Amino acid sequence: MESLDFSHEDIERAARYHRPRYVASFVELVLSVAVLASLQWGWLGPWHLVDGLGWAGSAAAWAAIVVVVVELVQLPLSWWRGLERERRWGFSTQSTRGWLADRAKGLGLATLVTAAAWTAAVALARGFPGWWPLAVAPVLAAGVLLLSYIAPVVLEPLFNRFGPLEDAQLAADLQALGRAGGVPIRDVLVADTSRRTTKVNAYVSGLGATCRIVLSDTLLVGVGAPEVKLIVAHELGHRRDRHVVKGTALAMAGAVAGVLVLWAVMGTRVASPRELPVALLVLAVLELAGLAPAAALSRRWERAADRWSLELTHDLEAFEWAHVELARQNLSDLAPPRLAYLLLFSHPTPPERLALGRAVASAS
Repeated sequence: MESLDFSHEDIERAARYHRPRYVASFVELVLSVAVLASLQWGWLGPWHLVDGLGWAGSAAAWAAIVVVVVELVQLPLSWWRGLERERRWGFSTQSTRGWLADRAKGLGLATLVTAAAWTAAVALARGFPGWWPLAVAPVLAAGVLLLSYIAPVVLEPLFNRFGPLEDAQLAADLQALGRAGGVPIRDVLVADTSRRTTKVNAYVSGLGATCRIVLSDTLLVGVGAPEVKLIVAHELGHRRDRHVVKGTALAMAGAVAGVLVLWAVMGTRVASPRELPVALLVLAVLELAGLAPAAALSRRWERAADRWSLELTHDLEAFEWAHVELARQNLSDLAPPRLAYLLLFSHPTPPERLALGRAVASAS
């Protein structure tokens, strides 16, 4: 078997692709903070457009304006990073119209969720001035749970089409793999990822009846059955360890913690519809504070799923091939800056995953 080590050119090419993306992420954050601060304290803020609509109308309309203004300010940078640069590197298969349609759908969802959450928060803060967190926290946590449950059947189909795996023999083998691992698979779905990108992906999402494993159609083009089994075994590891459930529970706990911090910082000001930018700034600070712990936990879960994929398949060769070739196809960052790794990497780097897989195989 050929050497599985990544070449210097592999590392350098991945760095050239990713470094500007990290800078763009930072600039987007700065823009978001600047826009929110301007909307809250700038004398040209458009609050007058919604003032006088009543507290509920003002809360919903103000939320929509805030979300849309932030999106419009970020749009040029998002276009460069998400479409133009992806085209230059040979990843994007989308037209400009298709990309804008996706952004519009995402903006619509963000607007709807933000307007509903903020209007509910204002209503409860007005109804229970002294103890509004006791009402808002469980409502927000329930909203997180609902979104996690309905995402695979309501939200994801807005962006992709899903169908069953057409290879009947491979589907049967994958179902047998699930039974062998004690996590039976009802369906493995294939998403039409190729409509947008040449990159490959696989994931598990949903809770209970909506839980599913999804493979991108791009993954099935150049990957053999052993590698598909290895990748599905990894996703089965997430199911076995209930990572989606645990992640949802942590998100719900985070929502409750966010409400308590808002209470400490803002008090009864949450009852004022105009205070949304302040609330979003506070939540942004909390999100930044949670990036490193969340990324570390996610990497821990990914390592556990990698171990399980080898324990279930006993196929080190497929493990090595998959993680090397998929890293090259997706142009994964092989040696990221330390800060980017700590804050942004939900997965170990490909070299880390290969080292772990070989250590697991040699110990078994």
